[in-house]
Amino acid sequence: MGKAKQLTVKPISSKDANELVRKWHYSGKVAPNSQLHFGVFLKGICGGVMQFGPSLDKKRMINLVKGTSWNGFLELNRMAFADFLPKNSESRCIAIAIRFIKKTYPWIKWIVSFSDATQCGDGTIYRASGFVLTQIKKNSTILQFPSGERVTDIGLKQSPKAQIKFLGKLIGGTDCLRLAKKMGAVPAIGFQLRYVYFIDKSCAGNLNASIIPFSKIKEAGAAMYKGKSLSAQNIDSDVSSFQGEKGGASPTCALQPS
Repeated sequence: MGKAKQLTVKPISSKDANELVRKWHYSGKVAPNSQLHFGVFLKGICGGVMQFGPSLDKKRMINLVKGTSWNGFLELNRMAFADFLPKNSESRCIAIAIRFIKKTYPWIKWIVSFSDATQCGDGTIYRASGFVLTQIKKNSTILQFPSGERVTDIGLKQSPKAQIKFLGKLIGGTDCLRLAKKMGAVPAIGFQLRYVYFIDKSCAGNLNASIIPFSKIKEAGAAMYKGKSLSAQNIDSDVSSFQGEKGGASPTCALQPS
């Protein structure tokens, strides 16, 4: 673990956390639904941030684990670390944050998070932190316009600023997605991966999805590190473990930004 043991993790304000996400997260965008914010400090200097909150589509996501109460799970919405932090910082800080959640909010039984293997990475840190892989799916939520710019479908539907930037006007709902497609927007080529961590290990038996071997990531053509595909197979490779459920609006990047 080395120098990573020198790190401290403590709650910070949403204002400070959002500023750090804009600075360090590969998307440059905050998750408006985040409620629990952690800062990562090395010798008193903040070099990382983790944000937890409810899933945007909570009604659907809650059914991922049978018997979950309405406030019984969280999503790791954002995680961004500066390059000056030592090796293994992410996995150590996730472990500290989970211990804090377990002690402070004992009714929270599990955590879900998404890796953006379309723009960032396939979840190396989640695998190192004890998460299980429960979904590999081709990207359908990140739209790419002919200009090359990208936006999430939920972001386009919910953010007036995003609609004005990409469509030139406000429409709302599914209508803005129809207009985006008419303007040539298509799903960006890539994958989204869903990971789950069971704080309460007894809930693992209630998972309403199959646990997918990590080896399937490469087989699916979904392997990615720091925005670069590592897969030898074509993006259209058939994977029997694909599931149809959509994930978060902006899946969390588990890797350090460049």
